[in-house]
Amino acid sequence: MSKRRTHYLAGGVAALVASLGAVPPAHAATSLHTVYPGQSIQAAVDAAAPGDTVQLMAGTYHESVLINRSDLTLRGTGDSTVLVPDPAQTGNACATAGHGICVAGTDTEKVKNVRINSLTVSGFPKNGIDASNTDHLRIVDVGAHHNGNQGISQEKSIRATLTGNEATDNVQAGIFLANSIAHEGGAIDTQGTVIRGNRLEGNRIGVVVRRARELTVDANDISGNCGGVFVVGDEGVPKAGALTVRRNYIHENNKYCPPNPRLAFIQGTGILFTGAEDSLVTENQIEGNRGDSPMSGGIVLFASVVGTPNNRITVTRNVLSDNGPADLADRDTGADNTWSRNTCRVSEPAGHC
Repeated sequence: MSKRRTHYLAGGVAALVASLGAVPPAHAATSLHTVYPGQSIQAAVDAAAPGDTVQLMAGTYHESVLINRSDLTLRGTGDSTVLVPDPAQTGNACATAGHGICVAGTDTEKVKNVRINSLTVSGFPKNGIDASNTDHLRIVDVGAHHNGNQGISQEKSIRATLTGNEATDNVQAGIFLANSIAHEGGAIDTQGTVIRGNRLEGNRIGVVVRRARELTVDANDISGNCGGVFVVGDEGVPKAGALTVRRNYIHENNKYCPPNPRLAFIQGTGILFTGAEDSLVTENQIEGNRGDSPMSGGIVLFASVVGTPNNRITVTRNVLSDNGPADLADRDTGADNTWSRNTCRVSEPAGHC
């Protein structure tokens, strides 16, 4: 799948290779199930044994697919393998929910070592890819475009690798990671999930991390959204945080998104932390994010919707320019947040540049 990259992400290639190598090796494939347009992907998935690969050939598939078994690879041929909705599809929980591809475990047994590679999911009413209760899910080189909710969504999951994907023009986030969408509670420990080397453009938010901990958002190209990266927590325990946002190129996220009952309008936000703790924001290049929202600016600390402050957020060694109303903005009452060695022109309050 073709990718538009900037000079700032050149170092991300080596990191991407390293991250893929860090994932436990797949079981040797015992069988290859080849599917052509007009044939059923779901039938091939249902027939697959652990370690098998379902290979989708080039073409358009009018289908939603449910994967609820471990050690399976679903692989396309790149941009030319496209899944779109079939409004008449029945008998499939993923289609009924409005998603494109679902990877679904249970609260008592996670689906492990599923890989989704080199295909596109487009135009689904809800999420392009919807994952829940997974372990070591790998989504690589996938396009998620024009979906009615999230491009790629994951909840109640651990040790995922989301790399080299493109998520554009989705109604909500390009990539959305959460503890649980349907229930309140403390942040989930993702045990090292990596969101790396993705291009996220034209969504409401590029990356949303909601009530999650122990993960990395690294070397992504995020532009043209209402906001770039949102790390969202609340009064739940443990709090969101214990994560790193680094080496991202976050620029011109100036699309306008109207307010909702819980949040003011969004426009011109690079990185926002709200209700989080113990996190590092470093080596990001952030430019041209401008707006008049209370959350506008390059890197912004902001109290959560229930008033929970950020604590112990370290903002260091970032390069910021032309963000408005400020490159760095501390609009919070949290304790022990630190700002050092950042290159910028305007900060709120003064002195953080």
